[in-house]
Amino acid sequence: MPKGYWVGHVSIDDPEAYEKYRAANGEAFAKYGARFLVRGGRQQIAEGEARPRTVVIEFPDYEAARACYESPEYQGAKKLRDPVSLADLVIVEGWEG
Repeated sequence: MPKGYWVGHVSIDDPEAYEKYRAANGEAFAKYGARFLVRGGRQQIAEGEARPRTVVIEFPDYEAARACYESPEYQGAKKLRDPVSLADLVIVEGWEG
């Protein structure tokens, strides 16, 4: 069964307030088996446009990735993120090729 992923591009307006979101999202990520593959770090935009921060989170499968996003735990954390950042987030199924 292919894994599921969140691919996010984020602009943070208030880094101090964003830390509250990072502290709060851990409960949902632990519950749904999330593992960070990319969490910020250096990046070069080779084509097109992207926000300054990229995050890639791996889940056991696509269903877990969707369930995590829709969970009350994550939605509670997201309420802390929304006022202090802008995000583009895609939930995608991996390829087992």
